[in-house]
Amino acid sequence: MNTIFNWCVDFLVYLSNLLGITYQEINVWIFLILWPSFTVMLLVVILRQQLSIREFNRSREENTG
Repeated sequence: MNTIFNWCVDFLVYLSNLLGITYQEINVWIFLILWPSFTVMLLVVILRQQLSIREFNRSREENTG
């Protein structure tokens, strides 16, 4: 577990140096802005897909009988 954590920290330090921002700033961007935005986007996609599937099933039931 420590190896994975250390690899992640090293990657974030590398990424922060590459982007010219601090380690703390990259953490804020990833874990407070990007990750939650991505999660909300995925939830919206899932809900839209569920609605599309329901609509498709209703139209199919109407057409078959």
